[in-house]
Amino acid sequence: MAQQSTEPNTQSPQPLLHTIAIDDLRPTQMTVGMREVERKRADWKKLAPAKTGSFLGNHMIPVVRGPKNRYYVIDHHHLARALHDEGVAQVLISPVADLRALDKQEFWRFMDNRGWTHPFDADGERQPRTELPKSISDLADDPYRSLAGELRFAGGYAKDATPFSEFLWADALRLRVDAKTAKNDAETALTQALQFAKSPEASYLPGWCGPHARS
Repeated sequence: MAQQSTEPNTQSPQPLLHTIAIDDLRPTQMTVGMREVERKRADWKKLAPAKTGSFLGNHMIPVVRGPKNRYYVIDHHHLARALHDEGVAQVLISPVADLRALDKQEFWRFMDNRGWTHPFDADGERQPRTELPKSISDLADDPYRSLAGELRFAGGYAKDATPFSEFLWADALRLRVDAKTAKNDAETALTQALQFAKSPEASYLPGWCGPHARS
């Protein structure tokens, strides 16, 4: 009988890391909050050069492979835009689904039903999916998405797994903070947003952590 080796198996499979050019990523939303993008750019600039590789490894961009072998981003649009604006050419991706076998119409129906696309413009209005930007660099600014991100960081609500939860908050704030304040007076806008977030009026939103009435 052959003796079993006690040597470590150096041929064991290792997880595959997929890299892709940021310019080849396709967004599944129309806007980002540029103030949040700027914050992520600042965080990137603080990293020592030796740590940028591990950062990218810990922040892989989740994607869906679609028709024509295109990669569609379904989360971390803000990070992708920040890295793009910082001149990063390649990112690591985490494939979530392979839908290359679907035709275009079936692909977008599936994406919509899974909550993997958000074709709403900077005014919160739904647009045809053909209006989605073709590249990360074409994402438009929505000041209310910035405000929603700042509100979460300020403790206004908790991070939630609901798809595009920050956009749900952004749309609620769109009705309660005037556009000039949201764009030009971040401090006042955040104060008003916090007042709303802590009220029962916001209890329907994902991650709400306001006071609960005792029964």
